[in-house]
Amino acid sequence: MRRYVLTRVGYSIVSLLLLSLTVFAVVRATGDPAVLLVGPGASKDDLANARTLWGLDAPYPQQYVTFVSNAIRGDLGTSFQYRVPVRDLYFERLPNSLLLAMVALVISLVLGIPLGIVSAVKSGSRWDSVAKVVGMFGLSVPNFFIGLVMINIFAVWLRWLPAAGIGTWQHLVMPAIALGWYFVASMLRLTRSSMLEVLDSEYIKLARLKGLPERVVIVKHAFKNALIPVLTLAGINLVIMVNVAVIIETIFAWPGIGRLLYEGISFRDFPVVQGLVILAGAMIVGVNLLLDLVYAWIDPRIRYA
Repeated sequence: MRRYVLTRVGYSIVSLLLLSLTVFAVVRATGDPAVLLVGPGASKDDLANARTLWGLDAPYPQQYVTFVSNAIRGDLGTSFQYRVPVRDLYFERLPNSLLLAMVALVISLVLGIPLGIVSAVKSGSRWDSVAKVVGMFGLSVPNFFIGLVMINIFAVWLRWLPAAGIGTWQHLVMPAIALGWYFVASMLRLTRSSMLEVLDSEYIKLARLKGLPERVVIVKHAFKNALIPVLTLAGINLVIMVNVAVIIETIFAWPGIGRLLYEGISFRDFPVVQGLVILAGAMIVGVNLLLDLVYAWIDPRIRYA
């Protein structure tokens, strides 16, 4: 078990290092941020002073080492645009992204799991066909398109909901539905496949042979065992929705992590982009590491494999 844990932790560290190196290289390939900091028409001396002030005059390897060492200590740098620490910006926007992601996750669970169960239990029926169409539609239609359509219908034509912003529960409805759209489909498909696998198992056949009511077989025996991968996907989906809802938060002017990342990219705010990507990667890697350890604790076959 100890070797398994150390191996997984090592993989997680390597993944974060590769992520940090990638984002460090990509953001610097977009241009010189000193030009944006001092404005167009600045003299060479002004550009040089700006690079020195923000540490942009050092060689790239030195900048990378400084960035990683500071990140380990929790210092993600200071935003070029807002002139405040990136860490403060992140935790200022995080509650908004958590609220949006939680509501979107609830929508995906409330719609995806029941549809997946019905599709599996009624396999080959019209209900199964409807669920398949819903899943295919959810996976193929981009969520930003759904968001724009809802804005036109409910904000422009009907005037039922506000088109953008934050403040009331009405502001939350459209962005949450648009964000959870894809995850409803993914939850449906996973629930269906997991339920079909469980329903074909021997203990389900034995429960039916004993004469148990079909509802008891489905709810108490089948669904309980099929729920494990579904809950795992739900946890991963929550982390993803918190950190990568860039388009949805931008369309609906939702002041969350995704919109902050968009602003950082637009203004070539290197510290913001680097810091947000590293924090998002650390959250995703951390959740996957935790799931690996939980699985190994539950199933000894995994850690001995």
